Amino acid sequence: MSEITLNAPKLFDLSGNVAFVTGAGSGIGQRIAMGLAQCGADVALLDRRTDDGLAKTAEFIAGAGRRSIRIAADVTNGAALNEAVARTEAELGPLALAVNAAGIANASPAEEMEESQFQTMMDINLKGVFLSCQAEARAMLKTGRGSIVNIASMSGVIVNRGLSQCHYNASKAGVIHMTKSMAMEWVGRGIRVNTISPGYTATPMNTRPEMVHQTKLFEEQTPMQRMATVDEMVGPAVFLLSDAASFVTGVDLLVDGGFCCW
Repeated sequence: MSEITLNAPKLFDLSGNVAFVTGAGSGIGQRIAMGLAQCGADVALLDRRTDDGLAKTAEFIAGAGRRSIRIAADVTNGAALNEAVARTEAELGPLALAVNAAGIANASPAEEMEESQFQTMMDINLKGVFLSCQAEARAMLKTGRGSIVNIASMSGVIVNRGLSQCHYNASKAGVIHMTKSMAMEWVGRGIRVNTISPGYTATPMNTRPEMVHQTKLFEEQTPMQRMATVDEMVGPAVFLLSDAASFVTGVDLLVDGGFCCW
């Protein structure tokens, strides 16, 4: 029997890496940013929020003994994203990891939806992910090393019963397939690109007032009979970003409590 040299725990260690997280001021993006710091990464935090969300994330990261910077920017602005990545590398070091979690959700019957509502959804959820990946990859391609995780949704795979959100579903389906396409463009150049598709998750977006009546149905429809917590998205993100997933690219990882099995 050959000697076993694999150090399994080290596979998930992100020490020495610089990460860039969009949507880091709340919800899934905030918790993943915190989790990356707990695994050893320094993290650039980007959000368009004007409240203290980013400050709370940064405070947690400092408590974990890691560095962070806060950047107020809109993911629909390519120039701002390029500047954010440049600042990240100037202040923290070469970019190696990225999580694109910025996004919105709302609902409206397709026949009543205003064009502006549809366009805003696409601009933030799909174009915003594209521009983020583009800025991140431009930096990573210089070193020939990087891993990007885009936050999609199981709504990009299935149609949610009782929710009139064709624009949201389409945006997330676009993220999944766009991610696969970018993964193949960069597969021979050192960059891996994957998606996480959460099921119903207890985020501020999914507990907004107009969704409250749906919460019980969400739990009943999920085989595990509950919604996910934001904490439960950290492990999948760390896995896909880390050396533990060194042979994983172009994958959509469903984290849905079994929802898509039924």
